[in-house]
Amino acid sequence: MKTIRLHPGRERSLLRRHPWIFDSAIAKGGGDPGETVRVESHDGKFLAWAAFSPQSRIRARAWSFDEAQRIDAAFFAAACARAIGVRSRFEIRSDGVRLVHGESDGLPGLVVDRYADTLVAQFTSAGAQRWKDVIVDALLRETGLARLYERSDASVRALEGLAPATGWLRGAEVGGAVAPPTELEIREHDWRLGVDIAEGHKTGFYLDQRDNRKSFADWVQRLQLRRVLNCFCYTGGFTVAALAGMRAAGVDDGEVVSIDSSAPALARARANLASNGFDAARARFLDADVNASLRQYLRDGARFDAVVLDPPKFAPTVTHAERAARAYKDINRLALQLLEPGGVLFTFSCSGGISADLFHKIVASAGADAGVDGYIVETMGAAPDHPMTLEFPEGEYLKGLVVMRKP
Repeated sequence: MKTIRLHPGRERSLLRRHPWIFDSAIAKGGGDPGETVRVESHDGKFLAWAAFSPQSRIRARAWSFDEAQRIDAAFFAAACARAIGVRSRFEIRSDGVRLVHGESDGLPGLVVDRYADTLVAQFTSAGAQRWKDVIVDALLRETGLARLYERSDASVRALEGLAPATGWLRGAEVGGAVAPPTELEIREHDWRLGVDIAEGHKTGFYLDQRDNRKSFADWVQRLQLRRVLNCFCYTGGFTVAALAGMRAAGVDDGEVVSIDSSAPALARARANLASNGFDAARARFLDADVNASLRQYLRDGARFDAVVLDPPKFAPTVTHAERAARAYKDINRLALQLLEPGGVLFTFSCSGGISADLFHKIVASAGADAGVDGYIVETMGAAPDHPMTLEFPEGEYLKGLVVMRKP
């Protein structure tokens, strides 16, 4: 077993059971990509078993802090079983579920989502890549499913020295038979939503916003909101939620305007409305730039009862935070100005480089610049199957605020 030894004082995070070991912490030692190495303090004391990644700044990711633990097929079978088993303890009203959430489930670099009868996995670290076949077999055995599609095309793989990889790992017939479909449908709450696991964002869909979409539907219903603007709408999850809330409230003259710069995503959004029996006349879809559209609405004197801002990741790391903060502030300033008094803003950041505290400050600063005050009536995060743990606070990537403009 190969060993890496840390510089004096650099073992503190591992003693707190944080799984990352940066290149600057290592005094000597190494290994092959994904190889399990023994991690020791400067004086030779055992700290962890970790997967080595020679090309990444995160040079090793801990599998276990138990010196007696063997990192083998049985280890991964048990880890997958624990992660899948704990999901049954959460209240998840969907057959689209995150089953493995990387470091939070003790499996760094591995994300696994279930869409009805199909699993989709991302292997984004050298360690997860090395054990891919073992992990796939464990996942199928634990879920009782037969199909698993790989979506290892996230940009972070390049930091590990890994090329993108997509396609069926299990469940695709050979010998010229037709492969399983990659366009699926899931049930979320009382809604039907289409998912494209081959071309969609992340593994095909934003499962992390599941509970926030339901909360938005409840707000629309309770306040009987009639005019909603959904920005960065993607495949229309919040649009479906808004129309569901209007239908539950008996609002038959409402409208949802949805903006995105992806024509395929908008086509999927229209299909999702049809699948749920909503009148197409109640929704307008704009293939446009959100920032420019917000400014045009402001010039036109338009106003909305609710605005959703769910932008893409502006700051993947803290080094991008300053530039991202300006972008977040600008769209929130415009959205707050477009809100009717008493209207609600659902605003989110999925950027790991933007903390919850910083995001709060950004939105507050946007309000000050807009000359708009509001009540922060709810804070939001990812659904419980995307957990943050005590030992890995970096798992808190999705932050959200519900702001009601003061009447």
